[in-house]
Amino acid sequence: MHDINILLVEDDESLGYVIKDNLELREYEVQWCKDGQDGINTYQSGIYDLCILDVMLPKKDGFELAENIRSRDKNIPILFLTAKSMQQDKLEGFRRGGDDYITKPFSMDELVYRMEVFLKRRTTDKHRGTYQLGGYFFDYNGLKLSMDSDERVLTQKEADVLKYFADNLGQVVKRKSILKSIWGENDYFMGRSLDVFISKLRKYLKAEPRLEIINIHGVGFKLNLRD
Repeated sequence: MHDINILLVEDDESLGYVIKDNLELREYEVQWCKDGQDGINTYQSGIYDLCILDVMLPKKDGFELAENIRSRDKNIPILFLTAKSMQQDKLEGFRRGGDDYITKPFSMDELVYRMEVFLKRRTTDKHRGTYQLGGYFFDYNGLKLSMDSDERVLTQKEADVLKYFADNLGQVVKRKSILKSIWGENDYFMGRSLDVFISKLRKYLKAEPRLEIINIHGVGFKLNLRD
């Protein structure tokens, strides 16, 4: 993974050192910051491919940091590090612009796996399409959803979820299938996270009354386009 630049913001000295050291052994470039304000300053002065943010940080917490980063770059993957007892942080993280989370304690193999899911999509996935969804034009490659002169830039995870629905337009898709395909696993909190993204997409699509994401109770969802 040459020339992949990672912003790591973690105030725990031991954990930060371990993550930085292990990622550098795997040939990632890592810039390590120890508080949220330093994270903002460092991000603004560099170019990064992925951000790893602890939630509990001095000066500015991980949520504030993520919002600041997301306001500048809608596309960069943001991965939160959360404490096991702070499950609500995971949902809040998605609301504030995060793409994924990993719960402490974790193995480096798990962290690298989650990172590479995003990095592979960001750097090597060439099979990205465009979709006409009623009055909306969805450019997955450009992470853009537009109607007439209105254009919204999506995060990578928002685009991934919408693409999954667009690829299965009019068909029922199972929750577990979406989670396995996009998050790589299926558990309760991943499911709650999916609900957050679906809620966002419903808001984004509300200008097209013929288009809706329907709940199929006990099964999953369907992106439906009425004639």
